[in-house]
Amino acid sequence: MFFAKKKDLIGVDIGSTSIKLVKLKGGKGSYELEHVGIVPLPPEAIVDNSLMGTSEVVDALRSLFDGLGIKNLKDAASSVSGNSVIIRKIALSAMSPEALEEEIQWEAEQYIPFDINDVNIDFQILEPDENDPSRMFVLLVASKKDIINDYQSVFAEAGLKLVLVDVDVFAVQNAFEMNYDLDPDAIYALVNIGASMMNINVVKDGYSLFTRDVQMGGGLYTEDIQKKLAVSSDEAEKLKISANLNSSADLLESIARVNDSLSLEIRRSLDFYNSNALEGKITKVLLAGGGCKALNLIKTVSERLNLPVEVLNPFERIKYDAKKFEKEFLAEIAPLMTVAVGLAARRLGDK
Repeated sequence: MFFAKKKDLIGVDIGSTSIKLVKLKGGKGSYELEHVGIVPLPPEAIVDNSLMGTSEVVDALRSLFDGLGIKNLKDAASSVSGNSVIIRKIALSAMSPEALEEEIQWEAEQYIPFDINDVNIDFQILEPDENDPSRMFVLLVASKKDIINDYQSVFAEAGLKLVLVDVDVFAVQNAFEMNYDLDPDAIYALVNIGASMMNINVVKDGYSLFTRDVQMGGGLYTEDIQKKLAVSSDEAEKLKISANLNSSADLLESIARVNDSLSLEIRRSLDFYNSNALEGKITKVLLAGGGCKALNLIKTVSERLNLPVEVLNPFERIKYDAKKFEKEFLAEIAPLMTVAVGLAARRLGDK
């Protein structure tokens, strides 16, 4: 989004606990999976979306590419989120994209709490203001340059070229829109639950109406289980993943407690959207990210919101060679790969 020839890109999602990679071939409506992989990151390598352990991230990137036998493909797309990104829907005087390109720096200063010289800016013209045809709505996106520069350096050190930087919420939206038939009148809430952050995006007919990043995620399960059951972090992680309805009462209680915390935070964010919504109320929720695999989370979110909830499958309409990729493996990792799939479908010059 912040750098801009249309060519295939490798989608690389650098999360707080792992790096996910997806390479697609083909185009819209006929994507085929070429590469998919995931490699863990050591604790504290990524903190609040900042690269704290650059050498560990470089090593993980090299390991991932080497392990998948990717040699000649170097152009990558990645994404950022959290406090380093500002997303605002703003109203401006109607003008052409070319004119807005000239004006956007000045207009953005009013909405961005950083020095304008310290950020990269992008925008998308949404639609005219129905109440005032002389004005239009614009989606303004700004990301801190130092974060982008850190990402570029890490990719370069790993022998790669970071040619496009997106935002997590928009990568998830891209994965959603390329895999589902959408009702143009429906309003969907896309909730990406990572290990340490939750990205929320309310969308309608291809446009983002509301976004929010919340500093909480699937890591809360591990922390709560560790405390409740007095086990190591590694053991707590294993218990979280293997939990089922026959698990111990203490484990089920721990998971239910975090399910409630995440569900209430999602409801709080969506209630805020609904209280200000001119476009209508949310009709469906789709969950993504590793955190959405937690036992009974879908049921809890649905009960708290009184809305239909399902897991977003980023491979729903992507063809793949059954001899190369096991169906069960793709189903298992699907929630974790949503951002990477959305990135892999990006092309230079995309908005």
